[in-house]
Amino acid sequence: MVLCDQVRRPIINAFKIVRCLHHQKNIYMKNNNITVGVIGLGYVGLPLILAYSKRGHKVIGFDIDPSKITKLNSGQSYIKHISSESVAEAKSSGRFEATGDFAKVAECDAVIMCVPTPLDEHFEPDLSYVTATIESVIPYIRKGQTLSLESTTYPGTTEEEVVSRVEKAGFKVGSEIRVVYSPEREDPGNRKFSATNIPKVVGGHTPSCLQAGVALYEAAFDRVVPVSSTKVAEMTKLLENIYRSINIGLVNELKIVADKMGIDLWEVIDAAATKPFGFTPFYPGPGLGGHCIPIDPFYLTWKAREYGVHTRFIELAGQINRAMPEYVVQKVVDALNDDCKSLKGSRILLLGMAYKPNVDDDRESPSYALLELLEKRGATVDYHDPHIPVIPLTREHAHYAGRRSSEISGDYDCILLATHHDEYSTYDFSKIGCPVVDSRNCIKNRPEKYYKA
Repeated sequence: MVLCDQVRRPIINAFKIVRCLHHQKNIYMKNNNITVGVIGLGYVGLPLILAYSKRGHKVIGFDIDPSKITKLNSGQSYIKHISSESVAEAKSSGRFEATGDFAKVAECDAVIMCVPTPLDEHFEPDLSYVTATIESVIPYIRKGQTLSLESTTYPGTTEEEVVSRVEKAGFKVGSEIRVVYSPEREDPGNRKFSATNIPKVVGGHTPSCLQAGVALYEAAFDRVVPVSSTKVAEMTKLLENIYRSINIGLVNELKIVADKMGIDLWEVIDAAATKPFGFTPFYPGPGLGGHCIPIDPFYLTWKAREYGVHTRFIELAGQINRAMPEYVVQKVVDALNDDCKSLKGSRILLLGMAYKPNVDDDRESPSYALLELLEKRGATVDYHDPHIPVIPLTREHAHYAGRRSSEISGDYDCILLATHHDEYSTYDFSKIGCPVVDSRNCIKNRPEKYYKA
C-alpha cells in the first residue's frame, strides 16, 4: 500500500519524536541538580520557580522590577493566591534567588521566558517584551543550554524571534543550543489545578531540541505532551483560548436574545449542562478579562492575514465580547430609570476589579471598561473588591492607580456587580434599597430592585 504525503508525513514525524525521546537520556534526566532560569516573575513565572525548587532544582528568577526582586528575596509573595510561606521555603532551602542581573543566565542549564505579549492600540501583536528579553539573554547564553519561550504568541514566533537571534549570535540550534516552545497554562486561583499537574505541551525546533524540552519539563511536571514542532505548540495555546472566546461570545449574544424574550439564559445553560455528552457550559458576563482570552485570538487573526486568510468567526466573537460592557452599562441606565434617576450625576458602586473570582488579578479586567464608560457618561464611581484593596499601576489604566476599595452600602444610587467573588455570593443584599445590577448571576440574597445584565 502506498501512503500519500498527507498521511505519511505525520506518521514519519511521530516516529521521529518517539526516536529522539528514547535515543539517549538527557542531562536533565540524569542530574537532579540542574539550574533553571525563569525570566518574568509574574503569574506564570513565580509558580514555575516554586515548582522546580520543590522538586530539588536550583532556580534563578529574573525580572526588571526591583520591588519584585526585593520581596521575593525576603521570602514574600506579591500574588495573593501564592503564599509567602512557599516563597520563603524556596528561599530558605538555598535553591532560589531573584535578580535583575542577566549575566547570571550563564549559570543556568535552561532558561524559560515568561514575559507579556499584549496587543497594541491597533489590536496587533506587541512582541517588544519578548524581543527585549531575548536580546538581554543572548550575550550570556552558552553551549549546552536550552531556551524555552512560554509567552502566548502566533505560530512562527519561536523560529522568527528566538531561533534567528540565537543563530545570528553564532550558535547552532539543535546541537549547541536547544530551543523549544511550551505554552503556559496557568489558571490563577484554581484550587484543583496547579502548575505541576496541568499537562505541559512542548514543541522543539529540532528533534534534539524536543528531547531537551521534554526532559526539562519532566523535571517538574507530572505529564509532558510532546508535539512535532514549535508552531504546533504555539497553535495549541491559541486554539485553547479561541475555543473559549468563541463560546463566551456565543452565550453573550444569546444572553441579549434571551433577555428580549424574557428568558433567563443562566437557567437555560444549567439545564443544557445536564446533558452528559456534546455540551460544555459557558456563562455570559460583562466582557472578557485576563491575560489570554481578550488577547490571544488576535495574534492568530493578525498572522492569518499574512497567508491571505480572514478569520471571520474569531473576529466576530471578539466584537461581541468587546461590546458587552456597553450592554451592561445600558442595564444600569435602565435600572436607574426605573428608580426615577439618570446615570449622569449618580453614584455607582462597582463590585469587583479582578477579572475572575477570588483572585487579585486585574489584567484586562472588563471592570476597567465599565469604570470608564460609567464615568464618561457622568456617573461618580467607587469600587469594592476584597482582593484588590488598592488599584495597582497598570499599563493601560494608569490613571486609576491608587484608588481604594470602598465599603458596600445602600448609600449609592446603584450597585453593579462585575466579578463573582465568593464574598458577593454570600453577602446579604436583601436589605439594600438601591437597584443592584448583577452581570454574573452571582447574588443569592437578592434585593427587591434586582436586575440581571
